[in-house]
This record gives sequence, structure tokens and C-alpha cells, in this order.
Amino acid sequence: MESASLQGVLAFVQTVEAGSFTGAGQRLHVTKSAVGKAVAQLEQRLGVRLLNRTTRSLSPTSEGLGYYEACVRALSEIETAQSLLAARRLVPSGRLRVDVPLAFGRRCVAPVLFDISRQFPDLTIEISFNDRRVDLIEEGIDLAVRMGDLDDSLSLAARRIYAQHSAVCAAPCYLEKHGRPRSIEDLASHSVIGYGRDGIVRPWTVRHADGHVGKFVPRPRLVLGHGEPMLDAALAGCGIVFLPTWLVADSLKSGELETVLSDCLVEDIVVHAIWPVTRSLTPKVRVVVDALIEHFSSPPWDAA
Repeated sequence: MESASLQGVLAFVQTVEAGSFTGAGQRLHVTKSAVGKAVAQLEQRLGVRLLNRTTRSLSPTSEGLGYYEACVRALSEIETAQSLLAARRLVPSGRLRVDVPLAFGRRCVAPVLFDISRQFPDLTIEISFNDRRVDLIEEGIDLAVRMGDLDDSLSLAARRIYAQHSAVCAAPCYLEKHGRPRSIEDLASHSVIGYGRDGIVRPWTVRHADGHVGKFVPRPRLVLGHGEPMLDAALAGCGIVFLPTWLVADSLKSGELETVLSDCLVEDIVVHAIWPVTRSLTPKVRVVVDALIEHFSSPPWDAA
């Protein structure tokens, strides 16, 4: 956009918001006549009348109102781009409040935050761990890691950082005693460890023998409301479990667990970093979001 065109847009936007050339001139620190001339030249270039002019007031025409709204959006984008460039040059500092899921946060997110804490000594990080969905704005949270579907909120920005994989596995002692299932349907004759809360068992997202991905609702003999006790139960030989790879990777590597139905492994939950919408992303939030994206681009547990 040429400088003269941008000046005309700024003059027009400020005139609409101020309601007069005089008010716009005061905002732009130029004369009333300079604003009027810039708007007139803009109308001439566009070939349309943008303002209704009377001796007492100025108001946008229908075309002018639509153009004003488009200009405001465009100017906001320019301002945001400039702020982002400036933010990249700033060093993260101050207090950063981060909320993460309990098990995933402790095992997978916290190590990234520890690295950032060591890297930026002027940054104070407060981390809360819980599995409830906090209200970021109401509770003063700067950044959260959220698993699963996002709420449709215009007040939050989001960035996908990871697609969680899960695996069906069991302890060798269980498999030696009860055999290995060959299909999802075989699980009907096995002891299954399920995740559930408030009497509701969470279904598994699996790939069936014919290739289609769908939901499987297990009939567990043991129902637990947290992933880490489910892992403990599987290690104790209580049955077959469906757990994310980040939770079972070490046990699979050591041989304490073995995968079964390996063809069923799919991406079942998307993980996002979310933060309150602002005019620009602050350096302290940006550095964490960038670090999470980099970390989860090739997580060690999925490579194991």
C-alpha cells in the first residue's frame, strides 16, 4: 500500500471514529483541512462516496461503513504484525502462569518448562497441574495445554502442538496366562482395564481389521479414573489396557509391558496450547509455545 493511500485510510478511519474532521485531525496531529483533503482524495481514488457530510456532522455511507470495517481489520493486522516483530526482539521476563494436565503435564510438558526456566532467569514460571478445564481469563492463566476438543471461544487463541497416539498393551505375565488377543473382538474374553469417571467408561479409538477407525467401548473388569494407576494395574498383570504412548513408552522399552493389537494404534487425541487473545503475543508466551511445538514435533516416546 502506498504511503498516500495509507494516510487516506488512516484519515478516513479516524474521521469515522471521531465523528468529525476536527477530531480526526487532533488524533493524527494534523490540520482539519489536511484530513478532509486526504479523505476526499481517497474517495476519488475509490470512485465512491464514503461519508455523508452536513454542516453539523459526518457519518459513513453504507459503502463507507463496509469499507471502514474492512480498514479496521486490515490496520489491526498491520499493528499485530509490527508488534510480533518487536516482540521477537524482547527477552521473556516477569511472571508466567501455566496450567497443564496432571500426568501429561508432569511427564511431557514440565521438562520443557524447566529448560525455559534455566534459559531465561528473568522469567518466573508458575505451573498448576490438574485435569479440569480452567477458565484462563477468570483465573489469570497466561497459557494452558489442553487435551481433546476445544471450546468454541472467541477469547482464546490456540495452536496444535501434538496428536496423541495410544497403544493396547499388557504385562508379559498376563499374556502368558491368558494368551494374546488377535482382534478387538477377542477382548470380550479378556480382563480389560478401563478409564472411567462418574460411572461412564471412556471408549477407545481404534483401527479395526477392515481398516476403518472407530470407537470401541470396552467392558472392563477394573475401572480407574486416572492414567497412571491404570499403568500400575497393567504392570501388576491385572489385564489389557489402552494408554497413550507417552505414558507406556518406558515400560514397553524395559519389557515390563508388551503391545498387542499393534495394528490398532491411531492418533486419538489432539493436544493444543491455548492462551487469551491479545493484540500481540507476549514474548514469555511465545517462547513457551515455540518450545512446545519444537519438542512435540518429534517426541522420543513416539520414536521408541
